[in-house]
Amino acid sequence: MFSASQQSKRILLVLPIVFLLFIFGWAAASESTANRYSTIPATPDGIGKSYLGREIAQVMGWQGAQWLEREEREREERGDLLLRELTLEPGMDVVDVGAGTGYYARRIAALVGPKGKVFAIDVQPEMVEMLNRVAKKTEFGNIKPILGTEKSVTLPDGIADLAIMVDVYHELEFPSEMLASITRALRPGGRVVFVEYRAEDPRVPIKALHKMSESQIRREAELNGLIWVRTAHTLPWQHVVIFKTK
Repeated sequence: MFSASQQSKRILLVLPIVFLLFIFGWAAASESTANRYSTIPATPDGIGKSYLGREIAQVMGWQGAQWLEREEREREERGDLLLRELTLEPGMDVVDVGAGTGYYARRIAALVGPKGKVFAIDVQPEMVEMLNRVAKKTEFGNIKPILGTEKSVTLPDGIADLAIMVDVYHELEFPSEMLASITRALRPGGRVVFVEYRAEDPRVPIKALHKMSESQIRREAELNGLIWVRTAHTLPWQHVVIFKTK
């Protein structure tokens, strides 16, 4: 047995070692995340920043809002099939990341009903203003427009059941940080849904940087701690890749 003085000395010797291990571990994790990004020559549709081998695409500006509301969008994307894949229920709380004009936020709001909420996140103040106009309508009072940042959805921890990104993830300037923020905003076992135009299909008439392969989506999501659940192939042009949090 050690005396009290000997035990105190052992503790004093151990504490610096524990502290150093913590610092080195934190630094290694930070460096690992930082090293996923690199600067590359920008292509016409990219921002000159690579993440895990792909160039991040330019964000579609608010000036293109009319394209989000185009008449043919339902035929091209079959939003009805996407909503069916989400298995939404009344009372659910959903985060719509990159909500834009609220094309999907409006449809989700109707399905989760007045007891549910749709946190409609966008980084462009002009888009948030459009969402505010939508949220003022009685039937969309459960839509909560929120101005996010490039790294955060700016939501409290554990506030939602599901997060969805429709043709958005490939444009996130800080995808690792955003996925961490989204994950924190979800309750345990919450779902994260990536909807992206299929890079594997040359018939999808979308610019290359605005498409993603299923394998790339899974690689990035799983590296950021998400667990793949399933991939739905029911949409004409897009993947629906569904993950859950731990």
